[in-house]
Amino acid sequence: MRAASVRLWRASPLTYLALIVGCVTSLFPIYWMFVVATRSNDVINDVPPPLLPGGDFGANVSRVFANEHAAFAYGLVNSLVVSSVVTLSVVFFSTLAGFAFAKLRFRGRNVMLLVIVATMMVPVQLGLIPLYMLMVKIGWNGSLQAVIVPFLVSGFGVFMMRQYAAEAISDELVEAARVDGCSTFRIYWNVVLPVLRPAAAILGLLTFMQTWNEFIWPYAILDANTPTVQLSLSLLATAYYTDYAQVFAATALATLPLLAVFIVFGRQIIGGIMEGAIKS
Repeated sequence: MRAASVRLWRASPLTYLALIVGCVTSLFPIYWMFVVATRSNDVINDVPPPLLPGGDFGANVSRVFANEHAAFAYGLVNSLVVSSVVTLSVVFFSTLAGFAFAKLRFRGRNVMLLVIVATMMVPVQLGLIPLYMLMVKIGWNGSLQAVIVPFLVSGFGVFMMRQYAAEAISDELVEAARVDGCSTFRIYWNVVLPVLRPAAAILGLLTFMQTWNEFIWPYAILDANTPTVQLSLSLLATAYYTDYAQVFAATALATLPLLAVFIVFGRQIIGGIMEGAIKS
């Protein structure tokens, strides 16, 4: 039976072939983006298309940052600020609320958790119009507060941290800290947060990437004077004459932070997901 089990889970050559095809299919658009970013507009429409990088990346990047209409450098800074603030806030409040829902006993806990889960069932697009009206009423349209404050707390993050805390943190650990004289916040900060760190890292990375790639809401509430990186890319792509080499160079620059996040923290993401799967 053990030999049969080993044969069942052993990858066949067809499995490796399917994985290779899947990897090439997924990575080729990214590779092609970088290839076009290093070429001039003269060779983009060539048949067959160029498959090797050229030597025009520096010139294309210089034209991107020199384009005052798109304000790409300003958009990069704004996206970095917005994504960082939203990520830190979501991780803090999600871990704090997840600990409370998982280990603290208070009246209305299950009802409040049900309400939080219910917010995940409502599409974000349904709230754009009333949220836009609210931002205009309080005078936040065209400012970064409008893309930061509404997303400082995530229902998905609270639910994820609650599920992880319920499995990873024992009641005895919390009770022992309470006997030692720790306050509730100190228990969270010194006992609970270190245990939740793997799941919190995953939530932070997912939140950062989602906020960095957000387009619809910034497009609705911001303007060309306060763009995010996605709005800057939109301004480059919707000009009277679309400079594809410039657009792809800007897209490559906007993708580099996300690629760096995956390269540096990819092992931690996979390890945290596998750890959560084993616990469940």
